[in-house]
Amino acid sequence: MTEPIRQKGFVIHPGFLDRAAQDALVVRLREVLDNAPLFTPRTRRGPMSVRMSAAGAYGWISDTRGYRYDARHPDGLVWPPIPDEVTAIWNAVSGCTRAPECCLINWYDSAARMGLHRDEDEADLSCPVVSVSLGDDALFRTGNVARGGRTESIWLKSGDVVVMGGAARLAHHGVDRIRFGSSTLLPNGGRINLTLRVVT
Repeated sequence: MTEPIRQKGFVIHPGFLDRAAQDALVVRLREVLDNAPLFTPRTRRGPMSVRMSAAGAYGWISDTRGYRYDARHPDGLVWPPIPDEVTAIWNAVSGCTRAPECCLINWYDSAARMGLHRDEDEADLSCPVVSVSLGDDALFRTGNVARGGRTESIWLKSGDVVVMGGAARLAHHGVDRIRFGSSTLLPNGGRINLTLRVVT
């Protein structure tokens, strides 16, 4: 396995999942999305460019009331369980004794991006956030705990896993763009990003 890359406190595991593992995981995620369909979150500034769903005890909801973790999909459905294959990734890289309570599923098409933000709504910030990339390459930007200052970028490829813990746990990060068509994992292109976190 390739040695991890450390960038501004973020620990990046290139090629953590081989192609067979990626294919198997996509099958499981399609089962999740059959039960908790993708939806478009809204903020006070309008709709986000990513589509989203979740698995686990909690999902993340954003609408005109604000954003929050919620035990139910916007359709009122209870979120499906986190697939065992996803939990196994957490167990392998997180260094955390607690199990993940939420697996956000973000879908990026060719125009989607995610602005610089911090994951700070969780109660136990000693637990990391673990991110899994599937599909097209994404230009991942890592920043600082305080907004502003120098940032660095790295292309995340399908099968890469990022651990955001320690000094990087409250650091700003985002996705500037997608290199559409760079992967053959998803038949119609695009990127799936999973982020695992402990909520309570």
